[in-house]
Order: sequence, then structure tokens, then C-alpha cells
Amino acid sequence: MIFSILAVLMLIISICIKERRKSLFVQSLSCLLESVYDFIITAYTAAVLSFLNFIRSFIFMNRNRINKIIYIIILIFFEAIIILNCIFTWNGPISLLPTIASIIRTYSLWQTKMKLVRMSGITTGLFYGIYYIYYQSWFMVIGEIILLICGIYLVFKNDICKQCKKNES
Repeated sequence: MIFSILAVLMLIISICIKERRKSLFVQSLSCLLESVYDFIITAYTAAVLSFLNFIRSFIFMNRNRINKIIYIIILIFFEAIIILNCIFTWNGPISLLPTIASIIRTYSLWQTKMKLVRMSGITTGLFYGIYYIYYQSWFMVIGEIILLICGIYLVFKNDICKQCKKNES
């Protein structure tokens, strides 16, 4: 259970950090902890995805050091691996939830706009929350609900309110 507590805590912290590189570093730690936890509870689709997401986050942290075309190929590679993982670890339609969340999150972390990273916190919280209900991992459900609420709050605070203030000026 300690892995789940730390994973959720790190994930929530990661979407609160405004600098992309630091956010991705904390996100990668969350992914590694979540992967260990998912293996323990036999949620294999999510376990493999979380480990891939750990690797993905480290690669995306070094975006500036990677050729633009190679960086696009890396995105396509990770998105394809996510889909293949769903196929190979298929446990029924429930396997689609972490897959869809990971596809959205991967694209959001690949690009540079923190707005999309914050928005992906909403989809991740929703899809993984439902997934963990299925696996009766109640702490992770609570954590994903907190992530969902934080994501909504941060999008509202950093994106919607700022846009409203710009329109008023």
C-alpha cells in the first residue's frame, strides 16, 4: 500500500508543478511506484503501462536534446507500445481505460504546453479511477479522485481564469 500512497502523492504533485522538466521528473517517480503497486495487485495492463510511462517521462524530459523528427518517432513508438500492451494484457473492456488514459497522457507530456498536462490529469484521474474500482484498489480510487479534482481546479485556475482576465483587459 505504501507504493500506492507514494504514487498518488507524486502524481498530484507533478500536475501542480509549473515547470515541465520538474513535473516530468516527479511524474516518472510516480509511474515507477505505480508500476510496482500494479504488479502487486495483478493489474498487469496498468503495471506495464506505468513502467513504460516511467521510461517515457525520462525521455520526454530531454526533449531539447533530441532531433525533432526522432522526437516524433518516439511519440509514435510509445503510442504503438501502449496499444500493443492493451492487446497482449487484455482482460476485457476494462483494459481500455488505462490504455486510453495513457495515450492521452503520453501526447500531453510529449508536447510542451503545461495546459494539456493539467488537462490530462482530469482524464487520467477519471479513467484510472474507474479501472481501480474494478480492481477494488480503494486507496488508488481515492487518489485518482483527488487527481481528478486537482486537475479540474488547476485547469480552472491556470487556464480558464487567466483567459477570463485576458478577455477583461
